[in-house]
Amino acid sequence: MRIAPTAALFVALLTSPGMADPATPLADGFEGQDFAPAGGLYYKHNREQSAGTVVFQSQVVRAGRQALDLSVRPMCKPENELCSERAEIWEKPEVLVPYGQPTWYGLSMQLAQPVSTERHRYVMMQWKREIDPGAMGDYSPLLALRLMEGRLAVTVDTDTGTFAPIGTPERPDGCKPGEAMAAAPDEYNQFRSLVAIEPGAMGAEEAGFTGCTPDIRVTPRGPLPAAGSGWVDYVFMVKPGPTGDGRIDVVANGQWIVTVEGKIGHEGPQLGEHMYFKFGPYRGGDSNIWRIYYDDFRRGPACSDVADAALCARIGK
Repeated sequence: MRIAPTAALFVALLTSPGMADPATPLADGFEGQDFAPAGGLYYKHNREQSAGTVVFQSQVVRAGRQALDLSVRPMCKPENELCSERAEIWEKPEVLVPYGQPTWYGLSMQLAQPVSTERHRYVMMQWKREIDPGAMGDYSPLLALRLMEGRLAVTVDTDTGTFAPIGTPERPDGCKPGEAMAAAPDEYNQFRSLVAIEPGAMGAEEAGFTGCTPDIRVTPRGPLPAAGSGWVDYVFMVKPGPTGDGRIDVVANGQWIVTVEGKIGHEGPQLGEHMYFKFGPYRGGDSNIWRIYYDDFRRGPACSDVADAALCARIGK
């Protein structure tokens, strides 16, 4: 297993040529015809991303004069379940933060109508650990904002936790208080936990979360807004901690949604020393156009870099 970076390594990373200081706040309101130099964002060009379109537009806006219109069109053959269609905006490599360093993000998002209600792979924001070339296994996001049958959902992944199925004498009907609902692990012990979902009819077990993990503790604080309710202003505090000291806080429209603590993220072989964030529509192949609007990106080491003083005081940051 890869050992967490030492303080000396953090210093080396921050002072390496070409690396920006992660303590410097980033922001982009998408007011120009390209990404702002002070925002640290770019559109990554590869085959999957060729399904995407990026438009700086003024018709659907949360703040200022413009916002991003990101969409994906059909590209994958229906029988190819491994194919993906993406229009994701990435953090530039030189602005990435060291893995395990708590970092605050703010971003507004609106899903275009109609909102899909299919059971399909839909991701709108995700945080991942750098993966070295040739790494074994397909490492999933440590944190992701997803669409599950038309409902907003937040998931957390790990490869260091323990999975416990429901239906045993210890958990005959469900998880113990505070435990996260979890899906069964893969061959690398990577598994996903459902830590928040928009209220609705679909249960967690129906969605494939048939077990629990005592290593990811969930404190619910409020409901996620409806996926089709218009602009949602998100704030995330993200601190990976695969050995047990991870923490995530999620805020939507000023409402504190959930706190997640414990073994968050990955520590498998051939992983890098940084975390990266990307946002935009990402799905398996489909037959229609999927469109999402984004505005007002912020990132910084403190809550005050992305949110107002009242919100930071309310969540104690």
